[in-house]
Amino acid sequence: MAHLSNRLISLVSFPNYPLLSTHTSKPLRRALRSTAMASITLLSLAPAATLLHLPASTSLSTSFVAAPGPISGRRSVVLRARPRRCVTVVCSAAAAEAAEAEPAEKFRLDNLGPQKGSRRRPKRKGRGIAAGQGASCGFGMRGQKSRSGPGVRRGFEGGQMPLYRRIPKLRGIAGGMHIGLPKYVPFNLRDLARGGFKDGDEISLESLKSRGLINPSGRERKLPLKILGDGDVSVKLNIKAGAFSASAKEKLEAAGCTLSLVPKRKKWLPQSYLKNQARAEEYFSKKNGGAGQHIPPQRLKLTTINTQIIALIRALGPRSIGRMTGK
Repeated sequence: MAHLSNRLISLVSFPNYPLLSTHTSKPLRRALRSTAMASITLLSLAPAATLLHLPASTSLSTSFVAAPGPISGRRSVVLRARPRRCVTVVCSAAAAEAAEAEPAEKFRLDNLGPQKGSRRRPKRKGRGIAAGQGASCGFGMRGQKSRSGPGVRRGFEGGQMPLYRRIPKLRGIAGGMHIGLPKYVPFNLRDLARGGFKDGDEISLESLKSRGLINPSGRERKLPLKILGDGDVSVKLNIKAGAFSASAKEKLEAAGCTLSLVPKRKKWLPQSYLKNQARAEEYFSKKNGGAGQHIPPQRLKLTTINTQIIALIRALGPRSIGRMTGK
């Protein structure tokens, strides 16, 4: 009944309109005139639409508005009184058919099930001509892959050296290949306007996180902040970051902002390297009498050595070199 009243009944206002009736009976009109609430049972509607124009009557001074009927299991519309307003109720023959339709089955745990045709049983393959798929049943003629069981593992090439072992190993990189992390968490100047910062406010990785301007997750949470120069800034801020781009540094200094570099996190080094470095520092500190860290001697470049040899030859001359060599 709710579908009938909500979808298939139109309510249109017509003030001061004469009383008209089509395909209605005298008892129905008499009931509408005598009472302010009536129930129209739509059991014998004609195929054509039924129009009821109900103006504000001098005797009743009321009009009627459609509402769901109180009769359960029957097609009915209740016209409730509404003062000093005229409406037109349009009921089509399709309303009766919609009301007659049975309500859909409720969604319950005991009527759950897959859609028809959505789950198919796997095809069972037999062996031999009688199974219906040919003599070899699509498995080929003998061999390991035609037998039952798990088959061969991934990457197996029949006993020869597989591809993943023929590829050369990665050598020369301490600690293995780099995991490909970015070095910084980027942040542009144009995003500062969304934070509502004022003069003298401090901007750091923590303050941007608290205001929801950046949300680094996973491995990026340990990375330092980098300020990029896309956008402009009009307030004086105290910015602490791990790095600044050239354009961002120029714009921030022009706006009078204070820039501070946060120390970066230490680069990962193998424990064996750190251990050998500590032993070398201890050895050279004892050798130099506690002078501190060992400073390796500066090596002369090959070009410098060649230049000195050529200058020496020119100074001595070919005769002097011959005497020195005994020739």
